Amino acid sequence: MIASLLPGDIHVFERGWLSSNNILFDDGHESWLVDSGYSTHSAQTLALVKRQLGSRKLDFLINTHLHSDHCGGNAALQEKYASLITLIPPGQAAFVKNWDAEALTYVATGQLCPRFAYSQTLAPGTSKRLGLSVWDIHAAPGHDPDAVLLFEPIRRILISGDALWEKGFGIVFPELEGLHAFDEVAATLELIESLAPLMVIPGHGRVFEYTMETLSTARQRLEAFVLSPTRHARHAVKVLLKFKLLEIQHQPLVEFQQWAENTPYLHACRKRFFKDLDFLPFIEQMCAELINSKAARVVDCVIYNA
Repeated sequence: MIASLLPGDIHVFERGWLSSNNILFDDGHESWLVDSGYSTHSAQTLALVKRQLGSRKLDFLINTHLHSDHCGGNAALQEKYASLITLIPPGQAAFVKNWDAEALTYVATGQLCPRFAYSQTLAPGTSKRLGLSVWDIHAAPGHDPDAVLLFEPIRRILISGDALWEKGFGIVFPELEGLHAFDEVAATLELIESLAPLMVIPGHGRVFEYTMETLSTARQRLEAFVLSPTRHARHAVKVLLKFKLLEIQHQPLVEFQQWAENTPYLHACRKRFFKDLDFLPFIEQMCAELINSKAARVVDCVIYNA
């Protein structure tokens, strides 16, 4: 497996899709964790870190961006490790400092993220030592306007967050808000092409070898969304619904629909892309598509993750 070729100071905890992957750097003296997963998985995040570090403390925590599945474990880690230094991209630092859950999109997505603090920011165009190497910080807007990439130019390893996965990239959230960000996704893909990594550690999924085919797949996906923004919106709505199902696992259908009713992003998508549908029929249609794709099931008026 490609992950076995990672340097010995890098440990990747592949977490699935509710929590982002965690990347732990350990040089034997200091340690750094990149991204902390979702809040409901905090106990597992702590256990994974402890398994690697033992009685030693975690020294630094870095977030590639501030979506709840990448920083939801921050608060638990800060509680466990009192001297932990936390670094975040600069764009939303004021919202973290004053804890504006609406500006941070946690209210809009209907997701959980306990309040955390930060110590420093990760300025694009600078470099940071992580483990035994120095990593360059690059702005990576698109999926999130303030996201960053981490790139180690000697061994050409890329920590891509949600800017590049093995089969695509994350939802382009600004597009759901009526902002034009597909061009930013394209620019970030061009940046990745210019960096020419050999290995990619993504925010979700396995570590993979970078090839031009990987980039071509991402660009084809982007082109499809550019040609049909409604296709992207439909995909985004189903991802948000599936994310909630991953969190709760099952819930009476009427309560799940009530959660949807209280989730602003879903209303924004309906108004912008599905004007012909009232809200409840719109959610019912999206749930039906999840069920048809076997990503969910309904039994006795209860919806289940599948």
